[in-house]
Amino acid sequence: MIRFENVSKVYPEGTKALANVNLTIQDGEFVCIIGLSGAGKSTLLRTINRMHDISSGTLFVNDVNVSQCNGKKLRELRRGIGMIFQSFNLVSRVNVYKNVLSGRAGYHSFWGVLFSHYSQEEKLLALKNLELMGILDKAYQRADKLSGGQQQRVALARALTQNPKIILADEPTASLDPLTSRQVMDDFLRINKELGITIIANMHHVDLSKKYATRILGIKAGEIVFDGTPEQLDDKALRTIYGRSLNSSEILEK
Repeated sequence: MIRFENVSKVYPEGTKALANVNLTIQDGEFVCIIGLSGAGKSTLLRTINRMHDISSGTLFVNDVNVSQCNGKKLRELRRGIGMIFQSFNLVSRVNVYKNVLSGRAGYHSFWGVLFSHYSQEEKLLALKNLELMGILDKAYQRADKLSGGQQQRVALARALTQNPKIILADEPTASLDPLTSRQVMDDFLRINKELGITIIANMHHVDLSKKYATRILGIKAGEIVFDGTPEQLDDKALRTIYGRSLNSSEILEK
């Protein structure tokens, strides 16, 4: 589904964020990406939906060359890729239902979105996904009145309303407490297993990555230095990724 071929990314000031990445992610995988801050995790994730352009190499999503997507083709690419952010990226003063319905914006013109020209089927889909996330009763509350965990579920429901094949999650639990983090990761796992959606998540928490992912990527200075199963992520692999061994509290914090 997703294929990186010799992909590099160099920012204008000269920072090399990705260095000759070769990587294939298959349909239906649950992948967690770990590494130090600044290692290139977010850059790697955001090249997939072309939030960041690559500097060299080739990146394919479903055999579509991402770098060649512009205008309509780029909108079509992004329709199939949901995005979850650490800060939720909800419209705080708008109710939950309208936030979720905005997941259909990529299927409409600017004027269609402005005047909320959504079909009955789209409206029912938004409500269905709120129910799937267990927050249908919050549909007409303002987004900023919800807890962090509830807001992340709203963001998930919005992403599902796109009918995506892939969901990218950039530090989805970084601002949540441990219990809520596990609940949100349970939601990702359910979406992955029941709906067959590919999940790719940048993670600070090594323990959550090992518990939920089917595959873990370790990135250091823009290079993939570990690619394996949770069982293969041993102390030697962690030293390779982080430059030293991690104690139990650090594994929870990273």
